[in-house]
Amino acid sequence: MKIEGGKVKKYALLLAAKDSEYVKKMYGGYFNVFVEAFGDEEFGEKWDLFRVVDDEFPEMDQLINYDGFVISGSPFDAYGNEHWILKLCILLQNLYFMQKKVLGICFGHQVLCRALGGKVGKANNGWDIGLRKLNIVKDFSTHSFLSDLDEIPLALSIIECHQDEVWEVPKGAEIVAISEKTNVEMFTMGDHILGIQGHPEYTKDIVSNLIDRLLSNGSIQSEFAEAAKSKLYKAEPDRKCLEKICKKFLKREMEFINSNI
Repeated sequence: MKIEGGKVKKYALLLAAKDSEYVKKMYGGYFNVFVEAFGDEEFGEKWDLFRVVDDEFPEMDQLINYDGFVISGSPFDAYGNEHWILKLCILLQNLYFMQKKVLGICFGHQVLCRALGGKVGKANNGWDIGLRKLNIVKDFSTHSFLSDLDEIPLALSIIECHQDEVWEVPKGAEIVAISEKTNVEMFTMGDHILGIQGHPEYTKDIVSNLIDRLLSNGSIQSEFAEAAKSKLYKAEPDRKCLEKICKKFLKREMEFINSNI
């Protein structure tokens, strides 16, 4: 086991969804899916799980011990007023002012935006499920966490599964990627906030099973489900590149800290 800089880094997954039976059976739960995608076992990292959807949160005095946080997707609306969602917004505001690294995925991307002053709501163009091409609209290399990453392509394919979206980013945020379906696919705030609407952690089988569940509960129609699956299996998501982006974001030390925040 290799420990970088003599310090074991510590991360937390803020899980905003219950484990599906499929993911429990195939992966042992969403926690394992995220750690597999974003973790680096060789560096002796420690990852903790907080099921925020079940009102399980880290204590305030624990936050200082973590190097970064990841917020998962969720079947809940990021603009909802459930107690745990409001509590999560307060937590995210605290993490922002502490300048902790926070990565939001799908619902996490949206609730992060909401907590920091942006606007989220139902997607104007309805459900987006399957593979989607993202267009990078900002020079990502200007961020210190990606300064030594190989050149990032101007277009990336990512797995999507959402019917809500970010309408307006918080003040001071920068939109990094858009798509023909969604105006805010990725956004950053400095080097410590990153939101991604799609799912860099998802495998095709996970989203295929999710499509089946959405069809069975009446959330989507059969023609839509068939089209989403067909599109999903015609091409490959750029998982390796997206995982690299997320890992670099979470693990690279910030080069500048604004002492006025």
